Amino acid sequence: MPRSGVIHSKEDASWSATRVQLVPEGDNRTHKSYFFMAYLTAEKKQELFGKYGKSNTDTGSPESQIALFSYRISHLTEHLKQNKHDFGTQRSLLRLVGKRRKLLMYLKEVDIERYRAIIKTLNLRK
Repeated sequence: MPRSGVIHSKEDASWSATRVQLVPEGDNRTHKSYFFMAYLTAEKKQELFGKYGKSNTDTGSPESQIALFSYRISHLTEHLKQNKHDFGTQRSLLRLVGKRRKLLMYLKEVDIERYRAIIKTLNLRK
């Protein structure tokens, strides 16, 4: 039986994903099969890479990766404020913080001016 996607947005302001409910065509019953779309879309990644990297396709520079990690860290932090016992997400958050810290240390050793610029733009240090 063919399936069509009906898009529903969750009204909670802290949740940035959209869920798609899969229902058979012509069926009015409610189904529990939902697919949650990622909070980090390709367009958002290109926006981050364009803003902090050299271009929209610059995925390898430390600045663009640090910006991407910072965006993901802020999203996971908001998630953990509501779900205090989500230890898998907590572990992922700690891993991301470690990766970002290592990239920042690398950038500091290689080019201190680029390090200072990314710290200032992302407001990472107070």
